[in-house]
Amino acid sequence: MKPRHKKLVIIASAVTALGVASILVLNAFQSNLVFFFSPSQVIAKEAPIGKSFRIGGLVAEGSVQRDDRSTTVRFAVTDTAQTIPVVYTGILPDLFREGKGVVAQGKISANGIFEADEVLAKHDENYMPPEAAEALEQAAKAQKASLVQ
Repeated sequence: MKPRHKKLVIIASAVTALGVASILVLNAFQSNLVFFFSPSQVIAKEAPIGKSFRIGGLVAEGSVQRDDRSTTVRFAVTDTAQTIPVVYTGILPDLFREGKGVVAQGKISANGIFEADEVLAKHDENYMPPEAAEALEQAAKAQKASLVQ
């Protein structure tokens, strides 16, 4: 083989390897991508069905129900405009409380209950996840707009 052909084979092999590596990285990124939705967006059917996503807001007052025989907990997440029921089996974070900020990751079931795989609570008095804070602000603006009309 001529030196010129060897260079073309090496270049073609490098471009092919780079293309395959790019496809693998993008595929892994796409499968691990998790979006955030507020309860209002979930009620409006903007959240994906059958795919994992995050829901955030405040734990609704009086909504926490613990199962005495297991680690299953039922509670509701609200953005002050809409409320979504959540069920989670596992140990909750120490800072999980009614009226406090929470982000849960999981899927929405056919009966409209969010089945969480993971629950995250805020870490101090002044912190709320940015997505949850923005969702609460948007819900408050929507409520004010509906009261004005």
